[in-house]
Amino acid sequence: MKNIFTLFFILFLCLSINLIHCEYFYSESIVPHELPNKVTHLHFYYFDIHTGNNPSAVVVARANQTSDIPKKHSLFGTVYAIDNPLREGPEETSNVVGNAQGLYVASSQSEDVTLTMYVDYAFTSGELNGSSFSVLSRNPVREPTRELAVVGGRGKFRMATGFAQIRAHFLNATTGDGIVEYNVTVFHY
Repeated sequence: MKNIFTLFFILFLCLSINLIHCEYFYSESIVPHELPNKVTHLHFYYFDIHTGNNPSAVVVARANQTSDIPKKHSLFGTVYAIDNPLREGPEETSNVVGNAQGLYVASSQSEDVTLTMYVDYAFTSGELNGSSFSVLSRNPVREPTRELAVVGGRGKFRMATGFAQIRAHFLNATTGDGIVEYNVTVFHY
């Protein structure tokens, strides 16, 4: 009986100490529906360059079963690391407004190129400087217009959701170089 009493006393002390600590570390929760919802529309061009002296997209891994297959037949399993410039217009001389950094994976076993993209689109100028939104989505490259899911963000895009409608402005099927037009709608707080 003495052991049970001692055990309950120790448990009581532990719970009391825990409650005291919780009192000092408590912060008030903000319910998302109480925050004002904002909508931001963005338009820019994404330059995905695989060739030249300073490519912005490079192959970092390739599956063994596809490494000996000619590039035109299958890219399945190929992983690319990117640091692509985002520009105001489709010309190389257009102002850079940010960059897209992340990975994309060729995820289709057929000849239709489909990428799964894990990319952060960061802005480096203007009122969005220091803010970014993140995309985690499937990108069927050969479709004329595609839609990507915006799944998060930071800075002014904290807790972002939304979508990006994209279309190829230019694509070199031989080299993989491309310029993609982005129209993005971001919902954030």
